[in-house]
Amino acid sequence: MGDEQSRQAGDGVAPRPDEPDLAERAVALLRSREIQAARRYLLDTDARTLREQWELTEIPAPPFGEEPRGRRMAELMDQAGLVEVRADTVGNVLGRLPGPEGPPFIIAAHLDTVFPPGTDVRVRHEGDRLRGPGISDDGRGLAALLALARTLVSCRLSLRRAVLFVATVGEEGSGDLRGVRHLFGPGGPGDQAAGFISLDGAGLDGLVTSGLGSIRYRFVARGSGGHSWVDWGTPNPVHALGAFVAAATALDLPTRPTTTLTVGRWGGGTSINVIPQEAWVELEVRSEAAHVLDEMDEEVQRLAHLHVARTNERSAPGTAPVTLRVEDVGRRPVGATDASSLLVRAAMAATAAVGATPGLALSSTDANVPMSLGIPSLTMGAGGEAGHAHTTREWYRNVNGPDGILRALLTVLLATERDS
Repeated sequence: MGDEQSRQAGDGVAPRPDEPDLAERAVALLRSREIQAARRYLLDTDARTLREQWELTEIPAPPFGEEPRGRRMAELMDQAGLVEVRADTVGNVLGRLPGPEGPPFIIAAHLDTVFPPGTDVRVRHEGDRLRGPGISDDGRGLAALLALARTLVSCRLSLRRAVLFVATVGEEGSGDLRGVRHLFGPGGPGDQAAGFISLDGAGLDGLVTSGLGSIRYRFVARGSGGHSWVDWGTPNPVHALGAFVAAATALDLPTRPTTTLTVGRWGGGTSINVIPQEAWVELEVRSEAAHVLDEMDEEVQRLAHLHVARTNERSAPGTAPVTLRVEDVGRRPVGATDASSLLVRAAMAATAAVGATPGLALSSTDANVPMSLGIPSLTMGAGGEAGHAHTTREWYRNVNGPDGILRALLTVLLATERDS
């Protein structure tokens, strides 16, 4: 899910008194002949869902390398009965549910993983678990997306809204949400969307309704370099960035709203007895509030320039100064969907109807973008249990797997039957 575990953000919210109780409606819907048939269909086809989860996970989809998995996803979306299946200019794969026209309700899962090219992504059985990099995040989401589409088509469930299914690129890390940004960009199919659900990973209870914002940088310092003895006094890029990192990590960060600063990677230099010509460091700031991100952005960049300048001031006369380049690696917007919105209340009612206790959470996912645009959006797990996400030891166990997809189905039905 995104690039971190979600954080609990709140408890259940009662429905507004001026509307019918969605919890009662969810239970009635679940008991209806049509949804009971859909539930049986999900159970009967669960083995197929797991096969597709396994198959898709074993197609490498490293950052900016999602095309092979996207091609297979397009074939499976077509087989599921979606129409107008296509890839857009950034690599998202889209398919429409036959039915009404108009502003769509969008259901998505992401194609990409955090794992670089060359990672062994083979899946294997270990007892009652499937183990493999990406088997849950987001192999489970992609398989659930297909199962949900098949159920809607095969069980002939009618919706009042057009529904667009999307397998997105660039959800993880350096992808910087590029797929969903394109989807919701000017003139994109999400521009006037009625709502958005991201199926991301496993789980049956959590609902991500708040999007955690972040800014990611790469600071690159360059100098003339030289011999560690003969050229001593030449300003050192590593020293400059080291002083900057020490100052940045000593900042007194806000706790309300929660804010973090993490140095994730750094490097540079060629040998222990050489003044480096280049050094670099990658740093991330996260916060629940956009104004805090803006303040941190200004402060972090100020510190970087300050400590490069101080390093140059201490250099020997006549030596070339160190220069600094600041690169934006990614900026994820802050956003939230109010707990009183129809979509969130529908998802909570659907969660309770399938026997789980709903909880609202904060995370960084594809839903950040539509949330930031004011479009009702959330992210939910697609059933089952999982662990060790973003590691090669990632696993998935199919406990209540079909119920996770049923929860998504109920949510869409409840959220669209009265939204127009």
